[in-house]
Formats: sequence, structure tokens, C-alpha cells
Amino acid sequence: MTVDQAEIYLSFAAELAEEVRSLALSHFRTSLEVVQKKDESPVTIADRLIETRLRDRIASRFPSNGIYGEEMGVVAGDAFTWIIDPIDGTKSFITGFPLFGTLIAVAYENQPFCGLIDIPTTRERWTGRPQRATFGEQRATTSDCKRVGDARFYTTSPDMFRGSDAERFEKLSRSARLRRFGGDCYMYGLLASGHCDLILECGLQPYDYMAIVPIVQGAGGVMTDWNGKPLSIGSTGHVLASATQELHEEALNLIHSNM
Repeated sequence: MTVDQAEIYLSFAAELAEEVRSLALSHFRTSLEVVQKKDESPVTIADRLIETRLRDRIASRFPSNGIYGEEMGVVAGDAFTWIIDPIDGTKSFITGFPLFGTLIAVAYENQPFCGLIDIPTTRERWTGRPQRATFGEQRATTSDCKRVGDARFYTTSPDMFRGSDAERFEKLSRSARLRRFGGDCYMYGLLASGHCDLILECGLQPYDYMAIVPIVQGAGGVMTDWNGKPLSIGSTGHVLASATQELHEEALNLIHSNM
């Protein structure tokens, strides 16, 4: 893996994101049929159309690479795998909330390599690869927050937490300076750009976080599972993202204390 390889992949990912923006926006705030999947999460025609377009373009340009998408599963390939979420934040999308996004990642041997967050409604985009993250054309950098008590905390929804996970969520979020809910992938972009400091989530799938890891880490932040282990395709979906290493360590200690 090299920086040049990452730039080739990210350049193509940006082309893809630009291409499917119009698909997302053409269905946004329209009368949509919403189907409940087996896991009870919603899906729309927009999710399926976008993923189909992405898969076709990736298979044409990089036929030896694998593809892992939210709606259509896994196609095996070589050591590189494209991981795509056509609409991250489908619940936001179907309720007219504009901060949904398209996530495109490339993994190498199941580990995050480079990734992109694209927000169609605002035309904002974050990219990440080893040692560097960008917001638009500018470098993205996390804040220097080092204490949970000073942190601006986000999660998509408190409803994702159950049992002991809910207890950990309450302990961490109530210890932060402020907490906010909602945003899906957008809040990770905010963290990469220094506007929030701490995110805790659970129940995520690889297509929810694999594009985000290189962005948070490339911006100087830390993103692991709840045990401090690196995230991969095989992770459990418990995710903690922090602006600094010091903040991350304190957050990990807090969610595991007296449990």
C-alpha cells in the first residue's frame, strides 16, 4: 500500500460520489416507498439505485477488487475491497433531514485504507488516507480536546444503546461538556474538522465505519472499538472516535469503570 495508491482510489471515489449525488437528490423529499429489511432497518429505491451504479462503475474500473455493499452483499476479490454505503442515514433521508451521506471506502486485507464521506445536500466532502484527511480542498484537523469534561459529544441516537451499552453511553455522554444527537456520518466529519470531540456508537456495520476510520485518523484523531482495538471488517460495531489520544484513553477508562 502506498500514498499514491490511496490517491488513485480516492480520486475515483470522488468521481463516483459526484456522479451519484444527483441520484440521491432526485429522490430526496419525495414520496418514497420504504421497505423494512430483515434487521428492521429501512431501505428505499434511492439506496438500491445508488449502490447499483457504484458497483457497476467499480467493477468496470477495478475488476479484480472485491465489493461489499449494504444492500447487495459481498463480491470477493483480491486484497483490496470497496466498501460502500449508498445512503448512510436512511432514516434521516426518508424524514427529510438533510445530513445523510454516501460512504465509499477501500480496505486492504480487511483493514481501513482510505475513505470518503460525501454529503449530497450541502456538497461537502471529507476524504482520508494514511497521514492525511481533507475537507474539500483544505486539510482537516481534529481539535486538541484532551478531557472528557471539556468534550462536545455526539451520537446518532440514544436508542441504539441497550442494557450495559446504554449504561456506558449515559456515563460517558453525561460526563461530557455537552451532548448532541443526530448526524450519522456527518458528525464524524465534524469531528475530523474540529467541531466536536467525541463520538460513541454501537451496532454499526463495516459499511457504516470503514470509510470514516481513515478520515478521523488522517485528521489526527483516534477511532477504535470499545476495547481500544483497531477497527476492521470483522469488528463488532462498537465504535469510539476521539479528537486526541488523551481524550480517547480517558473515554475508554470511563466506559469500563465499575462495570
